[in-house]
Amino acid sequence: MTEGSLVHQTSDWVFQLVNVSLDLSQAESFCSGQFSSLTTLGQPEDEEGTLELQRRAGLHGPMWVRDPNRPTSRPLALAKQYMLFQALNFPRDSQEGYGRVNMMFPALPAVSMCVRVQWDPQWDQVSTMYSYAAPVFTNEFQLRGQVDRTGRILLALIVHGQHLPYKASFLNDGAWHHLCVTWRKADGHWAIYVDGERGAMGSRTDTPRDIHGEGILILGQDQDSFGGNFTEPFVGNITDLNVWDTSLEQRQFRALDGCSPLTQQAIFTWSIDNMTRHPVVREVSANLFCPGVHRQREMQGCRALEGWSSQQLPLYSSADCSTTLPFVCRSSRERYVKMKGLSEFQSSHPSPFMNHLMQLSNGTQGVEGVIGEQSGGQMSWGQVSSLLNMSRQALEDTKEGLQPGDMLSLVQLLVRAADVPTDMATEGNHSRATNSAGELSHTFITVADSIISQDNVPKWQAIKQVVSGPMTVVKSIDRMVTSLSTRLMAETDHLLIHSSSIKLEVQQQSLGEKSSGSKFCGPVVDSVTNIDCISVPTQNMQDLHDNGFQIVTVVNTWYSSLRPLFNSEENITMFPIVTDGIQRYLGTILGSSVISTTVLGDGQPVSMAVRFQLQHRAQNPVGTVYDPVCAFWDFDLMPEAGGWWSTRGCEVISKQYDSTVCFCNHTTNFALLMQVYEVQRSPENEKALQVMTFIGCGVSLCGLLFTFILFIAVGVPKSDRTTVHKNLIVALGIAELLLMCSDWASANEGVCLVVTALLHFFFMASFSWMLVEGLLLWSKVVSVNISEDRRMKMYYSIGWELFPANQLSAVPEGSSPDVDPQSATSLQPRDQRHLRPRQHHFHITGHQEW
Repeated sequence: MTEGSLVHQTSDWVFQLVNVSLDLSQAESFCSGQFSSLTTLGQPEDEEGTLELQRRAGLHGPMWVRDPNRPTSRPLALAKQYMLFQALNFPRDSQEGYGRVNMMFPALPAVSMCVRVQWDPQWDQVSTMYSYAAPVFTNEFQLRGQVDRTGRILLALIVHGQHLPYKASFLNDGAWHHLCVTWRKADGHWAIYVDGERGAMGSRTDTPRDIHGEGILILGQDQDSFGGNFTEPFVGNITDLNVWDTSLEQRQFRALDGCSPLTQQAIFTWSIDNMTRHPVVREVSANLFCPGVHRQREMQGCRALEGWSSQQLPLYSSADCSTTLPFVCRSSRERYVKMKGLSEFQSSHPSPFMNHLMQLSNGTQGVEGVIGEQSGGQMSWGQVSSLLNMSRQALEDTKEGLQPGDMLSLVQLLVRAADVPTDMATEGNHSRATNSAGELSHTFITVADSIISQDNVPKWQAIKQVVSGPMTVVKSIDRMVTSLSTRLMAETDHLLIHSSSIKLEVQQQSLGEKSSGSKFCGPVVDSVTNIDCISVPTQNMQDLHDNGFQIVTVVNTWYSSLRPLFNSEENITMFPIVTDGIQRYLGTILGSSVISTTVLGDGQPVSMAVRFQLQHRAQNPVGTVYDPVCAFWDFDLMPEAGGWWSTRGCEVISKQYDSTVCFCNHTTNFALLMQVYEVQRSPENEKALQVMTFIGCGVSLCGLLFTFILFIAVGVPKSDRTTVHKNLIVALGIAELLLMCSDWASANEGVCLVVTALLHFFFMASFSWMLVEGLLLWSKVVSVNISEDRRMKMYYSIGWELFPANQLSAVPEGSSPDVDPQSATSLQPRDQRHLRPRQHHFHITGHQEW
């Protein structure tokens, strides 16, 4: 726990009051780094622990709590990421078009302006997107652009008549772009932001003064006189113009780029009703990519513990998730005791790794983040880089191997480092920060690889009471690479990091009419055979392009050594059950490598279908059968355990001797789970049963055929009894013939399904004709006033239609080798739903029917 924090212990739980205020996401990340979770809404033990800590600390304000009913943040569907805007169209056939803002602006010591612009690709003249003129000075504030020889739109700002350089730019691709400018009088600072990223900045040294008030703001034209004499017209579409009387920061411009609203009140908000426009300027609709709108709605419903009533009952309220509040982390007493014991032992008996680390740190501030004493605040970019570099060097210098306490500290470091903000505005030179993003990724993967090495299997077992397992490391890699993807791709469109246990690839492509899909393979030698490979279909990439996305980034990872890190003695499903006389279910284990894909469309996570093929156990021990199931690790299941395996949205496409092909309708971390069955009968017994069945059915079939021939050859007089006998012989003969072929048919899914249906039909028909035999005898003994013709129609209906047809319609879908749909849920402990194909057995042969 954090040094100096308040801790309250009960018989089952330990509560820690964090002494800093963070937003909800940061609070959840901090508790996760402590291997705990936020206190939960409506839990009596959590409320009692929080009340005790608040009383001891003297706090009375709101605190964050976890709402178990609140949907988790997942990649958004494409349809939810668009918003309809009303825009102004400035045509190419007339250069007189303009739009005037119906507002008189006050004097401005600082200003920020944002607008969305769609430049006409055929227009190559210098254009003014907006101009602000005051009565005492015309060129007071304006943004203009021009096309350069490389096909980019260069942007320049004019302030107090001074023309600043053309530095910021965007592609002349006909797409919508979000342009923001900011200026303040205090230090003359100015900046231009394009699509949320800073394109140019500087400061002026002339005499500072406010931007004059009582001016006119014109869209699409430059004002050579106050409110008139227009020049340098703009051609294209403009929408979403907003003006603030303050200098905004980059994080705010990034939020605005995604259409997230700001708490900062604007002095002008876009509305066509507040505009006066020239007749040639038309109003058009624009469907723009705006993931922030939906996410903002999700952020409104976060729950906070507001206070307590006079009866000491908790009072809850809703709050904006970006609000910073204190919070309480909760962990089990067992986990807390184990973690505290490891920390104390590490302090009193430092390991060789920790000694090397302390020597390398040489008193560097922040090394406590590795040792395990974490503060509530976020680490800076520099601290993370320094700690990771020192940890990597210490790992290289340590020959004795890691101790359990070292493992715990390094996992904590990775969890915290994955959440470091990537905003480099305060880090100095942009290119230097970008270069360090690639170096940080390499160092991060190196440290992670050393943790999940097979040499550390005993250490994982020693810390399993604290760390849920190696998927904690996987999650930290996912978060780190996803957050760094923009910085990484600013330097190169393809990044490959390959360590002994981890392979990471980040690739980026611009979407177009002929965009190709993505394919990634873990082992280098198996890229041709498709073993341990995952792919995003070409059609999915085309769908992104059709929905307005410009750039797609695909992050792929492959982990080769996670299987030994999971405790092989613990089944993924905990309750073995006897399924039948042939096989007994023993449990489910991880049976392959772990492979994952994350897709970012224009920097935003999007979910799409993937196809992957993973290698699994090929040789089965004698008496044991392994059945592969496609699954993924769902971090939202069982949060206290760090997640659990789930099969939702995944299905088996095909099974080979040593690998399985899967399809999943979303992106995440995938693997094959092997369901283990113990064969109750030996192969020799099975072979003997098959031979006996074949001989028995063969003899019976010959007898039936001989009897049928006798009925025809001897010339038995035609009667209802003869007809019933012939139908019974046909039904039994076909059923036994199909039964003899059932073993051969099980090799093909389609043939197996047909044979299964026909077996059900003809065996039921045989039983039905036996019933008809009884009815016929009864009708001969008891006088029944029914004509022979009507009686035979009834017999045919019973023998071939009534019972057999009903049985045929009831053949279960599970006869196919696909996973039972009812089992396509999370594989949780204490869940007796085991994922295996349904099995139906005939007592005659004992054959398994798929």
